[in-house]
Amino acid sequence: MKLGIGILGLGEGRSTISAALQSEHYELRTICDVNETLCRQRAEEFNFPHYTTRYEEMLDDPQIDVIGIYTPDHLHAEHVKQALLHGKHVVCAKPFMDDLSEARSLLDIAARTDRRVMVGQSSRFFEPMKRQRKDYEAGLIGDLITVESWYNADQRWFLAKPWSLRPEFKWLYGGLSHPVDFIRWYLPDIDEVFGYGMLSSNGREGGLKNEDTMHFVLKTKSGRIAQVSGSYTGPIQPVYRESEMSCILRGTEGCSQGDYMDLRYAVTTRDGEEQIITWERQLKHFFRFEGKSHHAGEYQNIYDYFAECIATGQPAYPDLKEGIGTVAVLLAMDESLRTGQPVRISTVLSRYGLTEDDLK
Repeated sequence: MKLGIGILGLGEGRSTISAALQSEHYELRTICDVNETLCRQRAEEFNFPHYTTRYEEMLDDPQIDVIGIYTPDHLHAEHVKQALLHGKHVVCAKPFMDDLSEARSLLDIAARTDRRVMVGQSSRFFEPMKRQRKDYEAGLIGDLITVESWYNADQRWFLAKPWSLRPEFKWLYGGLSHPVDFIRWYLPDIDEVFGYGMLSSNGREGGLKNEDTMHFVLKTKSGRIAQVSGSYTGPIQPVYRESEMSCILRGTEGCSQGDYMDLRYAVTTRDGEEQIITWERQLKHFFRFEGKSHHAGEYQNIYDYFAECIATGQPAYPDLKEGIGTVAVLLAMDESLRTGQPVRISTVLSRYGLTEDDLK
């Protein structure tokens, strides 16, 4: 039996429209955006006439089981809350929230309604990252020593979007949250963070208000360390030298690297075998629109996984608690940029009446 799905926010939600229409697990019921012109554009693009500008119409539709939320970050908490209160499962775009003021309320509502919430950290669902995780869990690189991840991209074109120049827009949340999620996937018990950031001359001339270049070190309770970096308003290396986003796992007996945008994976196993695997044949699956501006294939993978979890009664990760934990790490990183000091995650959580036990 297919799940009825509604999609809120039709900018980033474009990929989910494609995913829902091509999935054997879903029936697309309604798409929604406050911008009626965008609704009409998507309706014409996908030959799908059922749109609304009122979120309430989707919430009140008993045939919608799942809502995909792709609205601005500061609206996520309220939109997720309303979906849960109306008995809907939720997939919400990252970052899950822009602060944690509603975290306790959402945890309570999710527990009471028994609905699933999954954070759309789509990067986990690209083939290189899926294969890297599979090999790690199979023990191919031994015990994990450290993780390195980065997301470097020439996003100067992004400065043409007026909202990217607003004081509240930060690349820490809009970009660096991807590699931070990779680190938390392997090292969920981050205890403390410290980093430096700067606004580059390109970013300053373009009108950005916050850091566009950042380097951080993260430390776990067990003493493991990781590093994460991002740079967003300057040229990058050719793809044969550097993928825009990568995750490196260094283990006691091997090492692996997933290169996100290039669908490339390399591993040196505990037996000394070296492999490089690519997925060029799946380029059209992952990148269905112009250029690589939307990654519809990874959304397809996310939603198919979510449907399987609902059908089997299994948790869908990253779930609500994991999403809140990642926001806490990002808030700590943001504070470290402002203060120039290390910041503990527990300190951030306590400000919002949360403890680490609440997220276990």
